[in-house]
Amino acid sequence: MPPLSCPQLALTLLHGLPNGFGSVYKLSGKRRCPYRAIVTDRWSLDPVTHKSKQIRKTIGYYETKADALAALADYNKSPYDLESAKVTLQETYDRWSEEHFPTVSTSNVKGYKAAFLLCEPIANKRMVDIKLDDLQYIADSSGKNEPTLKKFKILMNAIFKYAVIHDIIPPDMNKVSYLNIKKAGNPDRRDRMPFSTAEIQKLWKHKDANGYCNVILMLIYTGCRISELLALKKEDVNLQEKWFDIKKSKTAAGVRRVPIADKVVPFFEHWYTLNDCEYLISTPDGKPFEYRNYYDSYWKPLIEQLSMKHRPHDTRHTCVSLLAAAGIDERIIKKIVGHAGQGVTENVYTHYELESLHEAINKI
Repeated sequence: MPPLSCPQLALTLLHGLPNGFGSVYKLSGKRRCPYRAIVTDRWSLDPVTHKSKQIRKTIGYYETKADALAALADYNKSPYDLESAKVTLQETYDRWSEEHFPTVSTSNVKGYKAAFLLCEPIANKRMVDIKLDDLQYIADSSGKNEPTLKKFKILMNAIFKYAVIHDIIPPDMNKVSYLNIKKAGNPDRRDRMPFSTAEIQKLWKHKDANGYCNVILMLIYTGCRISELLALKKEDVNLQEKWFDIKKSKTAAGVRRVPIADKVVPFFEHWYTLNDCEYLISTPDGKPFEYRNYYDSYWKPLIEQLSMKHRPHDTRHTCVSLLAAAGIDERIIKKIVGHAGQGVTENVYTHYELESLHEAINKI
């Protein structure tokens, strides 16, 4: 129903409201806002009489009849009542998650919760007030990479769709599909910085002061991902021939045989003979590492103690940078670090190829 203009509202005061518009009546007694505006919320069927019955709801109380009629006009223009208009993003997320989380895996729930943390600046903003620019700002300033922002967009799309279905916002307010997560680029890639020469020298200086300092050097001089090193089993390490096999990796190209540089062989020997843990790198009590445990309890404190600012993946970029600076052919670099571009069938190397890889890694 189209909204009433001012002249139409004036006529309505004289001649009454159109059918289906709602109604206004004055409450008895002395009240500051005696005029109540109500609308039909839905119809129900009486099980005894089989007659339809109106279920009404109040949209507000007003000082004058004109104010109440104006509220009715606004409601009919956009039939989202005042109560729904107050619903915040946080409240909508809470309602949606209560329904949705029991239907998805634990990992998905964790992903959604992590994505919603990005919404902190606008969590208490009303859904009706959230614009596309708000969501774009969150994406652009989040400092997250594209995979994380994809989860954020999926979450926002689900929340806004839920809000439309439950009459919290009108359909034309759901513009999440226009959210540009590629505009933010990949800040992780931009922020990853190789260790400097001075920092590498500092790591060598402290290699005996902290047993986990040599793990950083092992990462730098192998180019493997931290997840690959933490998952490496001793049975896949050949100390005599100085190589180890990565059997599970983030990518198909990551499954490979990695040469061990001569300068870090002693570190591999240390971890290999340290205890009975089947994994090469272990906790002080001989247990395998979870990434979060290693990062929070060992990597982060050690890096801060050394007055550095690096994440584990920076070691991989350091290895690539050192190999490139040493003039190593790009194809050899890809074989060592497992970059995309080498075929999956190329992961089983001949003795000659392994010698080439050892020669390359020993140049850094």
